[in-house]
Amino acid sequence: MKLYLTRHGQTEWNLQRRLQGWKNSNLTSKGRKEAVLLGERLRSVDLDIIFSSSSMRALETAEIIARDRDIEIKLEDNLREIHSGKWEGNSLLDIEKLFPEEYYIYQNAPHLYEANNGGETFFQVQKRAISVINRIIYEGEYENVLIITHGVTVRVIMAYFENYPMKKLWETPHINNTSLTLIEIDEKNINIPLYGDISHLKID
Repeated sequence: MKLYLTRHGQTEWNLQRRLQGWKNSNLTSKGRKEAVLLGERLRSVDLDIIFSSSSMRALETAEIIARDRDIEIKLEDNLREIHSGKWEGNSLLDIEKLFPEEYYIYQNAPHLYEANNGGETFFQVQKRAISVINRIIYEGEYENVLIITHGVTVRVIMAYFENYPMKKLWETPHINNTSLTLIEIDEKNINIPLYGDISHLKID
């Protein structure tokens, strides 16, 4: 089985450096182009199904990638981004000013982050996201699966597969919009030939 993981295309709030979480922001024209380019890259892959976060920015990315291909898109709430409670919709600069101690922990000690803002911890995101991944693996219905999710969600999934402690979450590779990560799984081995690859993003 091959699991292709990607993050949605660039959004308006990405440009504004606003925290999105479970709230939504529309794709920019660049974000839509990024999705088109990833779709072209994946043309040679016989995708069986697309599992997408239920957030609209992820679904729109999925629909652009699928385009005229007959590929089912299945929405999964558990693939959404980390829920950041009352921080969502605010700029990172404002969050840092208003919640300096908690934001410092969020950025520097993710294993200690308690989500006192009404959202969820990194461990909670990992638990729900991995529940989806494990179900896909154990059901064994598909050979090539595309999973469209979010930056933090990809990081916690990969921390699980690489057995990375949560305290080192931000030391994992940066996950750019529509970057491609590939996990190859057989009965005995897990191979990761691509991690956050952006070679398809030929955008000026």
